[in-house]
Amino acid sequence: MTKIAASELILNPDNSIYHLKLHPHQIAKDIIVVGDPGRVEVISNYFDTVEHKISNREILTHTGTLNGKKLTVMSTGMGTDNLDIVINELDALVNIDLENRTLKTEHTALNIVRLGTSGALQKEIDIDTFVISEYAIGLDGLMNYYDFKHSDKELELLEAFYAQTGYLKEFAQPYFVKASTELFNKLKNGCTPGITATAGGFYGPQGRVLRIPLKEKQLNEKLRDFKMENYKITNFEMETSGLYGLSRALGHNACTICAIIANRFTGEFSKDYKKPIIQLIEKTLSELTD
Repeated sequence: MTKIAASELILNPDNSIYHLKLHPHQIAKDIIVVGDPGRVEVISNYFDTVEHKISNREILTHTGTLNGKKLTVMSTGMGTDNLDIVINELDALVNIDLENRTLKTEHTALNIVRLGTSGALQKEIDIDTFVISEYAIGLDGLMNYYDFKHSDKELELLEAFYAQTGYLKEFAQPYFVKASTELFNKLKNGCTPGITATAGGFYGPQGRVLRIPLKEKQLNEKLRDFKMENYKITNFEMETSGLYGLSRALGHNACTICAIIANRFTGEFSKDYKKPIIQLIEKTLSELTD
């Protein structure tokens, strides 16, 4: 079999994968990803045991067990550029023989659940509630670099999005991608389903203005008003489209649930955003280990 070059599959001197600094035995097949490294220990404190704690840059990983099930919780940092590293390297840990630098003949599928915070784009979505991302719309452009096959429904959503919004052609081409149906159905109780918009940044790409004028001044309104069938764009964040696209391309299952801590149209912000985050963590851990 063809070996993957050292410049493409980068390993540390101890043969751990480069950015995650992990060995294959240090991760579970069920993985919770969060943006904030500080949230990793909040989640792993619920575990019955913690066998591995590994830290490198903004990526902190804890692996242990809860109710007899092996789980990993990992921070990714912010943005789909970080997700590009994290998901590709997680896949390499389970589907590439790192010693020989060759692809394994048997594929291993991971279940990856993102727990995040987000701003609502619909007035009726209350602060401190949960949104589960049935689809993501990527405004970040990441999946345009990959040979990625979209479903007919995803292409239909993209066509409707361009037709309704007049989205500027000089921006990165958007893409729609669906969550894992299995994980979505497992985790959807108590959540508002919708399309999550993944932005390439926090300020201008999400319609915020400090000192630099925006090229598209009605972005949030156009996202809010988009509708196809029963699908609406419910919220803004910075990771889900990359998570969904890369996971599906690599044969993994992925789903995102976000605690809504702000509403971009009512101007509200959560008075205690840590409370719904804890509720979301407890809900998800219960459903993953049931």
